[in-house]
Amino acid sequence: MKLYKKILESNKFFLIAGPCVVEDEKLMMQIASDLIEMTSERGIQFIFKSSYKKANRTSIESPIGPGIKKGLEILLKIKNEFNIPIITDVHEVAEVHEVAEVADILQIPAFLSRQSDLIFAAAKTGRIVNIKKGQFMAPEDMKKAAEKVLTAGNDNILLTERGTSFGYHDLVVDFRSFAIMKDLGFPVIYDVTHSLQKPSVQNTSGGSPQYANMMANAALATGKVDGLFIETHPNPAKALSDASSMLALNKLPELLDACIKIKGK
Repeated sequence: MKLYKKILESNKFFLIAGPCVVEDEKLMMQIASDLIEMTSERGIQFIFKSSYKKANRTSIESPIGPGIKKGLEILLKIKNEFNIPIITDVHEVAEVHEVAEVADILQIPAFLSRQSDLIFAAAKTGRIVNIKKGQFMAPEDMKKAAEKVLTAGNDNILLTERGTSFGYHDLVVDFRSFAIMKDLGFPVIYDVTHSLQKPSVQNTSGGSPQYANMMANAALATGKVDGLFIETHPNPAKALSDASSMLALNKLPELLDACIKIKGK
C-alpha cells in the first residue's frame, strides 16, 4: 500500500491531525486547508483525522457528531478536494465496510482495542489499521491486538500510545511503551492531545494542551516514535468535542518546527 510505504519511509515523522469530531463543512474544509499548508511547507506526511461519530462520551448531553452518512460525505469531500488520506474511527462491525470506502486508515478506538470482531473486520478491508492502546492495557498487550490484524492477512498496522489510566482523572504516558511497541515491528504513533486529557471531569473531559509541545518533543526524542496524532481546532473552546484538550490550530506550527529539530532533517 502506497500510503503505508510512505509512512515507513518518512525521514521526519508523519502527522495525523484534525478536529476531534466532524463539524460544519466550511470549517472542516478550512482546517484541512490550513493543515495541508503547514505540513507541505515542512515536508511532513499528513493524514487528516476527524470522527463522524463519537460513540464514547462522558455525558448523554455531549455532542456525538453528524453520524456516519453526513460525516463520511464531508470526509470524502475533503479527501477528493485536497487529495489527502483520511483516518477515522470505526465502532461497530456493521460500519466497517462503508467507512473503508472513504477512509485510508481505519482507527480502532482505545476503549475498543480488545474487540476481536471489530479489529478482524477492519483488517479484512485491506485498509491500514491503527489500533489505539487502551488506557487499561500494557504496551506488550498490543502484540496480541496486532496479531488479530495479521491473522486476517493484513500487515498494514499502526500502533498508538495515548496514555494509561492513573488514579481517577488523569492519564500518564510511560515512555517505555514506545520502545516496547516499536519492538513489535510496526510504526508507533504518539497521541499527544488525548494523552493530555483529564477524563470525566464534571460533565466533560478536561485537559492540559499547554504541555503538548513538550510532550511531543520528548516522545520523538526517544527515537521510537514515527508519527504524531494531534487533535486541533481554530477555536478549541467552541469545539463540539474535546474542547479542553485540543491544541489551538495557530499553535501547531511552533510544535511542528520544534519536533523537526528533534527528529532531524
